[in-house]
Amino acid sequence: METARSLTENLKKRRINKNEMRVEFDAVSENESFARVAVAAFVTPLNPTLEEIADIKTAVSEAVTNAIIHGYDREELIQEEKEAKVVMHCKLSEDVLSVEITDEGRGIDNIEQAMEPLFTTKPEMDRSGMGFAFMEAFMDDLEVISQPGVGTTVLMKKKLGTMSWIRQEE
Repeated sequence: METARSLTENLKKRRINKNEMRVEFDAVSENESFARVAVAAFVTPLNPTLEEIADIKTAVSEAVTNAIIHGYDREELIQEEKEAKVVMHCKLSEDVLSVEITDEGRGIDNIEQAMEPLFTTKPEMDRSGMGFAFMEAFMDDLEVISQPGVGTTVLMKKKLGTMSWIRQEE
């Protein structure tokens, strides 16, 4: 019979130090909540705090919403019979979560301007222009790569704080 101590040792040996997922979904508002839940479930093996989960979910929500709202022109998609997709690619490496949100939409003409707080290209939709500011505030690293007419990728990283004390127990 396996003792509690040996069970704990076996679990530590199998601990997830690396993991990856890629999800592609339609660029529709209903899928923003799906992306939030998927990334939260993905980081669960690292035992993140509720604050860390909330930060990650908020940043992913903002990035996915930007891809859906600003990345694609609905009328253009209908006319050209094109599909609008968003890809979320997540990686765990030790205690760091990397998230990439990619669209193949219109791209961003001026990334620096787009990242300014309160800047929006959709004021008629009551957009606040705070998406990139929230991503920067809630994640440890943010990079935006975009090319007009090709699409946009938002790269975010967050170091989760629990790995250091887990290692100390080992």
